[in-house]
Amino acid sequence: MKYKLSMYKFDLPQTRIPNKPIQYREDAKMMVVDRKDGKIEHKKVSDLKDYFVKGDVVVTNNTKVFPARLQANKEKTGAMIEVFLLRELNKENRLWDVLVDPARKIRIGNKLFFGENDELVAEVIDNTTSRGRTLRFLFDGTHEEFKETITALGETPIPKHFGREATKEDTERFQTIYAKHEGAVSAPTAGLHFNKILMKQMELNGIEFAETTLHVGLGTFNQIMVEDLSKHKMESEEISIPKRAAEQINTAIRQNKRICAVGTTVMRTLETSISTKHEVIPFEGWTNLFLFPPYKHKIANCMLTNFHLPKSSLMMQVSAFSGLDLLKKVYKEGIKKKYNFHTYGDAMLIL
Repeated sequence: MKYKLSMYKFDLPQTRIPNKPIQYREDAKMMVVDRKDGKIEHKKVSDLKDYFVKGDVVVTNNTKVFPARLQANKEKTGAMIEVFLLRELNKENRLWDVLVDPARKIRIGNKLFFGENDELVAEVIDNTTSRGRTLRFLFDGTHEEFKETITALGETPIPKHFGREATKEDTERFQTIYAKHEGAVSAPTAGLHFNKILMKQMELNGIEFAETTLHVGLGTFNQIMVEDLSKHKMESEEISIPKRAAEQINTAIRQNKRICAVGTTVMRTLETSISTKHEVIPFEGWTNLFLFPPYKHKIANCMLTNFHLPKSSLMMQVSAFSGLDLLKKVYKEGIKKKYNFHTYGDAMLIL
C-alpha cells in the first residue's frame, strides 16, 4: 500500500489551534492510546509518571531554540526584510543559511542592515532555494560577541500563523525546561509539557531520562509538496546520541523496559543510528530520515507527542508508530473532546 499526502487530510477547527500556552505546562490534557487494543484514556500530563516504572527510559531532545527571526532593512530602498536564520555554515566567516521574506526583493550582492543603529550588516552571497539565501555577516568582534548581537536583535521564532509577535512569555515557554545545546529554530513540542516537579517525581520513581539532540530546522517543519510520500526528501538536521544515552537505552532494551521517545525528533534520532542487534550506537552527525508507514520501529516502544496539523510531516511520522487508522480515530476523538493541536497544544501518550 502506498501512503499519500491526501490520506492525512482532516478537518481541524481553527479554535483547536491555540496561539498561546496554557498557564501551567503539566495541566495540558493527555490522551493515552494503547496500540494493541485501541483503548483511549483521557488524562493530564501530570499523570504521565503513572505509566512508567523503575528502569524505564524517557528519551528527550535537549536542543535549545535561539532567537532566529530578525528584521532587516535593505540597502538603498530601506525595504523591510524578514531574515529567518536556519543554521551556521561557517563560524569563522560568519556564513549562515537563511530564509528571507519577501524573497523577490533580495538578490546576490544586496546588503541588509539590522537594528536601529545598524548594529549588524550582512551581504547576500548565494541563492540556495526560491526563498533561501546564504548570508555573510560583516562583524569585527569575536564569535561570542556576534552571537550576543544576534540574540539581542532576534525574536523567538514562534510559528507565523499565530498571528502575533513573540513575547517575553514565549522566550520561556517556546523552550523545554531541559534545553541545553543551542541550534534549533523551532521547539521540539512534545517536550514542552515537562516541568521540573514532574521530572523529579519520575526520577524518584527510578525512571531514567536519556538526553539526545536534534537541532530542529527545515526538515521538521517544511511543507510536504508531493502526493507520494516515498518521494519526499527531508532536509538534513544535526543530531547527537551521546555514549551515556546509548548505554541507558540499550540497558533498557535488554531488560525489556519501556523506552519512550519524547516527540518525532527523538524518534528520528534513535532510528538513525542502530546496530544489527537493534541497539543504539552513539553518533554525531546529520539525519534526513523521514518516518512514514509502513515502518517498523526498532528502539522506542512508547511515544509522547502532540496533536499535529493536517498533512504535516509530524502527523505522518506519528502514524508510522501508531498506525494511520488508529491515529485518525484518535484525532477525531481529540477534536470531539476539545483537545488542542499544534505547538501549544495538548499531549498524546502512545503505548
